[in-house]
Amino acid sequence: MTSAAQRNGILYLVPAPLDFGCAEQSALDQVMPDGTMRIAAALGHWVCENAKSTRAYLKRVDAIHPLTASLQDLHLQELPRQVHKRGDHHGQFDARYLLQPALQGNNMGLVSEAGMPAVADPGSSVVRAAHDLEIPVVPLVGPVSLLLALAVSGLNGQNFAFVGYVPSTASERVKRIQELESLALKTGQTQLFIETPYRNSALLQSLLQTLQHNTRLATSSGLTLAHAACHSDLIRNWKRKTWALDNSTPTVFAIGR
Repeated sequence: MTSAAQRNGILYLVPAPLDFGCAEQSALDQVMPDGTMRIAAALGHWVCENAKSTRAYLKRVDAIHPLTASLQDLHLQELPRQVHKRGDHHGQFDARYLLQPALQGNNMGLVSEAGMPAVADPGSSVVRAAHDLEIPVVPLVGPVSLLLALAVSGLNGQNFAFVGYVPSTASERVKRIQELESLALKTGQTQLFIETPYRNSALLQSLLQTLQHNTRLATSSGLTLAHAACHSDLIRNWKRKTWALDNSTPTVFAIGR
């Protein structure tokens, strides 16, 4: 480790529970490791998607491990709006200015609204900037919906890809589904994707109408919640069953063979 890295604070990647936007909440001590919550409670500087939701999360942490600073005294910096709209995974956003507290020796947290920051969520620009500035980056343990969904799907966990969102327009969505299915069936690579919850039912119907009858489809909804529902079967069997998705619960979709 260089002398600069030794002087800088640490950037912790802090997972958040998967219940953001859901009608119910998980018991935090059942889904978040104690060590992760202890570190989160000690941090006074944060980079986040949304300050309001971050304070709500840290209030839950505070009930288990008291924060070292009051919610009002925390230093919360939000990622810019364009990062939320366009993403920051392609290297076009310079996040170095958000890391000034770490350059002054303060430990910081990076948090998204649910799950692991920078995985299927904004934040990779902050991680890149930290590496460029010789700020140590430490990922903390917590729930990651994509890996939980993959594990419970019964699909290939040795070769898989997360491809983000599928198109919202019907014709483009069908074309994309066919492309992903062709890749999955040809290579054996599991294809994972997500959708805005209010389009869950529409996407499921498109999958049932478009995929071949021997393709396996898996859905994982409300992971870590009491009403979590995970289904996995061939399309020909899906069509005989009454499985459905609601339009309010975050869901991970996976297809493969």
